[in-house]
Amino acid sequence: MSPDRFGDEFSRAAYAADPRRSHGRLYPEDPSRTRTPFARDRDRIIHASAFRRLKGKTQVFVAHEGDYFRTRLTHSLEVAQIARSLAHALGLDTDLAEAIALAHDLGHPPFGHAGEEALDAGMAPFGGFDHNVQTFRVVTELERRYPDFDGLNLTWESLEGIVKHNGPVGGRISEPAWRPIFAFNDRYDLRLTTFASAEAQVAALADDIAYNNHDVDDGVEAGLFQLEEIEQVSLIGPILRGLMDERPDLDRRMFRLEAVRRMIGAMTNDVIEQSRANVAATGVESAEAVRLLRAPLIAFSAQMADDLGRLRLFLHERMYHHYLVNRKRSQARRILAEMFGLLFAEPEVLPTEWFERAKAMDDGERARLVCDYIAGMTDRFAVEEHRRLFALDLGN
Repeated sequence: MSPDRFGDEFSRAAYAADPRRSHGRLYPEDPSRTRTPFARDRDRIIHASAFRRLKGKTQVFVAHEGDYFRTRLTHSLEVAQIARSLAHALGLDTDLAEAIALAHDLGHPPFGHAGEEALDAGMAPFGGFDHNVQTFRVVTELERRYPDFDGLNLTWESLEGIVKHNGPVGGRISEPAWRPIFAFNDRYDLRLTTFASAEAQVAALADDIAYNNHDVDDGVEAGLFQLEEIEQVSLIGPILRGLMDERPDLDRRMFRLEAVRRMIGAMTNDVIEQSRANVAATGVESAEAVRLLRAPLIAFSAQMADDLGRLRLFLHERMYHHYLVNRKRSQARRILAEMFGLLFAEPEVLPTEWFERAKAMDDGERARLVCDYIAGMTDRFAVEEHRRLFALDLGN
């Protein structure tokens, strides 16, 4: 099948990204005979080492605390599923939305935001650490799987979406942590001051839908709060009361799962309805027109955005800062801070391949290499590596 024929069999919105008109790749490659450029990007992300390691990195809890808690991998798959459904409903390119969704967490270090805080503190004299920037570096530099280039050589549209899925980033030029993106942009202009494609915007909202609902699920499962405690959120209260009226026979577990499913459905439907209204109001007729708008085309309604704000506030108070979670975050920060300090001061204890690279580096380059080494770890590997480095075990 010719690449020019991809997409002919289904209805595509006028404002959708078109794989037949992709801006291409930094390093030109022959087209695939079996996949669109965006589908090829998705497949490269799935096969990346950083993607596989997401199975050992967690959102809020630590990987060994229970098999039922979500990892970065399961979260990414859930985001991709929601993104693909939204993209299909809106006539967008499902492969591009899915690729951006699958890639969005590749740069997260072990232990979630606690790990990011520790690495940002250690890297403060050398530009800091930002997981979004690290994700970009993973797909453009750190993954080494191809003989002719570093990174995954993704299409312009996928790179743009990874960088700008939360909106324009041109204003971050003064932030030291973002220097790698602006340096790359000098070689390959991603138009950092505009919005990204509608597909990238879909991936961003799919992330919001997934993590808010699934953190509710995990928080109740962990016993940090009860589902009924968030009835004051205007979206959730009617769903809980309606479900109780319809199915009073459900046990606690099935009630929770059905409530979360309905919450996801309500948020997804809200995005579809609001986005269609935005399309009608703006009259966008091309992917380029989406980029030039002054606000995102894909969005929640004002009421849903307010409900989500209330839900996030509840989760911050009752889950993310629960004392049991705080203890784990404290331990995680100490583990990564101690490892960073030791490996930076004594690079000779790094694995041989990493030490060989560190030999010729100045302090800033060596700090970034140590940061990359730690950021790529899973939760379990970080705990074990810390033990190997700090436990008095002369037998090993």
